[in-house]
Amino acid sequence: MRTMLLGALGALTLALAPTAQAETITIVDTLGREVEAPAHAERILLGFYYEDFYAVAGARAYDRVVAISRETWKEWRSLQWQAYVTHDPRIAELADIGGVEAGTFSLEAAIAAAPDLAILAAWQYKAIGAAAARLEAAGIPVVVIDYNAQTVAKHVASTRILGRLMGAQERAAELADGYAAAVADVERRVGEALVEAGAVRPRVYVELGRKGPGETDNSYAGTMWGAVIEQAGGRNIAAGQIAKWGPLSPEYVLSENPEAIFLAGSGWEGRDASVLMGPGVDPAVTQARLRAYLGRPGWDRLDAVRDGRVFGIYHGGARTLYDYAFLQFVGKALHPSAFADVDPQATLDLFFQTYMPIPFSGTYMTGLK
Repeated sequence: MRTMLLGALGALTLALAPTAQAETITIVDTLGREVEAPAHAERILLGFYYEDFYAVAGARAYDRVVAISRETWKEWRSLQWQAYVTHDPRIAELADIGGVEAGTFSLEAAIAAAPDLAILAAWQYKAIGAAAARLEAAGIPVVVIDYNAQTVAKHVASTRILGRLMGAQERAAELADGYAAAVADVERRVGEALVEAGAVRPRVYVELGRKGPGETDNSYAGTMWGAVIEQAGGRNIAAGQIAKWGPLSPEYVLSENPEAIFLAGSGWEGRDASVLMGPGVDPAVTQARLRAYLGRPGWDRLDAVRDGRVFGIYHGGARTLYDYAFLQFVGKALHPSAFADVDPQATLDLFFQTYMPIPFSGTYMTGLK
């Protein structure tokens, strides 16, 4: 069976090999790899970062995409998927290469889509291992970008790489420079606030709101919202308790008595008790889902609850080109006076108005009233 499969893939590789040398550009990707990529790719396999791709390449970006990992969009961000499919129905017809985390990634499907370029997230590239080399052996150059690293350097590099690949260098430079400036502004404000507070950071708890109040879900340390909390000047109570993500015991959360609580919501399918957030979500629905968490045993005694500092934050917004709006939001929640003149929602509105093909709608950040 394995011999037959390798033979079939070999034949397909030969069939898809370019007959003439196309013009190429040399890209140094976020892993430091030098890749010869098409100067104007017309058939792109896009593994992740769907909104960031739109932001850099513009409203017609998906005219040049032939394949995606549908699971990482439709299943992980259902409401977001629906919003963009409504904008461009062709997205729903793109070839599906499967999902790495679900164990459904298909090298055969990726090659059969006949892309002339593959753009993968660093975590995808590392996970598929030797299959990445098989893509390249089939004449499909693989460029790796990385917004998951949550560093300004990787965000800027990824954005500029997308700009070169898509012939949108000016737009990419504007996005990259704007991102770096926005994060620097937050860090300056946080630094000043911490000096004023004698370096005392407020205690913060973050939990994924996927399972509802009846079951404790993941918290984050050193990554995702854990990294955002620390950058925004908070003391993440999950630090030192978990490696990257995982649940904290309810007793530990009570003993730490957080001064601010963030519940990360999204549009998960089939989870009626989850914190519902994202495109098209009525704020009243999000408020009701957040309020249900206050019924947890002992939460009425927490400083965060008594002081009205329980917040909802859109899980799909982390590790994106607009994640600085959430950094502003967390910073303002923790250090309100330092961010008195900052409106994170207005920041998000402006980003969508300037760079995205659809207007902003829904609930992405909110404080529990």
